[in-house]
Amino acid sequence: MTAMPQTTDLLSVHYHHLIQHRCGDPNDDLIAKMYASWLCGQGAMPLNLGLPLDIFRTMMAYHFPTMPHISRPAHIRHVDVARMEELDDLRTLLHQSHSHTGPDAGWMVEILCAGCMGSDHLWQDLGLWSRKDLSRLMQDNFQSLAERNSKDMKWKKFLYKQMCEGEGIYVCRSPSCEVCKDYQACFGPEV
Repeated sequence: MTAMPQTTDLLSVHYHHLIQHRCGDPNDDLIAKMYASWLCGQGAMPLNLGLPLDIFRTMMAYHFPTMPHISRPAHIRHVDVARMEELDDLRTLLHQSHSHTGPDAGWMVEILCAGCMGSDHLWQDLGLWSRKDLSRLMQDNFQSLAERNSKDMKWKKFLYKQMCEGEGIYVCRSPSCEVCKDYQACFGPEV
């Protein structure tokens, strides 16, 4: 009798299966990581990575055109409907700074919005494998926004700070981040 593979083994199997079918787009790797994590129950992504089913299928067919079958996880997470207004504000911020003109333009906005609804670090909620993956996603897809994060603030905190400042809401009482007593919470290591 064979032992059940560990989650990391399944994660690797799902990821490598997807990568064999990639189209060569820079986002293939990131989507493969998020999708593999989603299949293994990791991260906080809702059904279809936060996309409507038809758009999810279109995205997967674009990034992995020769993949014969799209698997779906047994678990289902949902976005908190009480946070929909927050999602709209985040969506607006991301659309304004999206640097892609291809089909990925709307997909990454919606996926990132869904990931922001989780309660962990954004890279973990998205099902990415490191913060470096998220920084690459931001740089490749939201370059102008990524460049504004010049001090390497944690991404979810940075996005929400940008939304607040866009609305003229300044919740931080410190004159600058460097002198704030909560500096570690925004800029410290993500573990």
